[in-house]
Amino acid sequence: MRYIISLPLTSLGLALCTGAALADVPQVMTDIPPVHSLVARVMGDLGTPGLLLTPGASEHHFQLRPSQAQGIAAADLVVMVGPGLTPWLDPALALRPDGAPLLGLLAAEGTFRRDYAAGGGHDDHDHAHGHDEEDHDHAAAEDHGHDDHAEAGHDHDHGHAEAHDHDDHAHDHSHEGVDPHAWLDPENGRLWLGLIAAELSRLDPVNAATYAANAARGAEEIAAADAAAREALTPVKDRPFGTYHDAFGYYAAHYGLNLQDSIAAGDASTPGAKHLSELSARVAAGEILCLFPEAGHDLAAVERMAEGSGARIGGALDPVGTAMEPGPGLYPALIRTSAETIAACLTP
Repeated sequence: MRYIISLPLTSLGLALCTGAALADVPQVMTDIPPVHSLVARVMGDLGTPGLLLTPGASEHHFQLRPSQAQGIAAADLVVMVGPGLTPWLDPALALRPDGAPLLGLLAAEGTFRRDYAAGGGHDDHDHAHGHDEEDHDHAAAEDHGHDDHAEAGHDHDHGHAEAHDHDDHAHDHSHEGVDPHAWLDPENGRLWLGLIAAELSRLDPVNAATYAANAARGAEEIAAADAAAREALTPVKDRPFGTYHDAFGYYAAHYGLNLQDSIAAGDASTPGAKHLSELSARVAAGEILCLFPEAGHDLAAVERMAEGSGARIGGALDPVGTAMEPGPGLYPALIRTSAETIAACLTP
């Protein structure tokens, strides 16, 4: 009889322990699908982060619903790229209590940042990193202590102020200065997994080992996607191409691709007549072999640019993954499928 009674008591004890651990799991809000994917990978079965950007929406020009703004204000942690990418987050972030945790990934120490004016080749990428691969891997991220995090884009004593001071993009997505599309460098993705795990572990030390293990597995998944992407892109890396929106500078730099130009500076901006004329002349002259439309945007601009030339029109690229299924698998899939799309069009 004692043995029979001990089973439910033991089960109840485990349930209480598990419930206590789950009760302490932070409520996390994220800005865009790639960041949501990284956070979801680190949290695993412990919890599901919220995602603000809705399918097909622009990361630069989005209007929060009141319920989303309330979710940001109430979240235990907000993880975002930075105000240069999502200035529409600023009013909601201002509603958060002073000192509320915010992890700004673009401003984080160790993140590779490039200017819009930087070249797209791999040599530029290596020079801008300024350190060996060993200094920018997941192991380094795992060792990133909490004191370092105060310098990495989220000072807990000053709330979200540091994110607003990062660069000149805080109120306008211009195309000068730092390019905020840094998630398209998979090395940044691997680094960010470690930063996310460290911050979640600080807020929820009971589950620290799980966060670290999930981040390590996520880094392996990104490394596999990175290797597959490089294998697909290496044969076509010297072939010139153009995109709809100036979002693939990091991706081109990482893989040494010959990205020449984009039709529009921003995904919601109207390109100037002079720029369109100059780009059209280059396409007609055969200086750009393939033009890529973008998911969620009208194909007509790309078709007009390619009309009468020998340039191909590739499959739609999706730099923010807004046409993809959200979740932990989105980030490595974005790295891999972008390579497949580019290589398919550029292969002779």
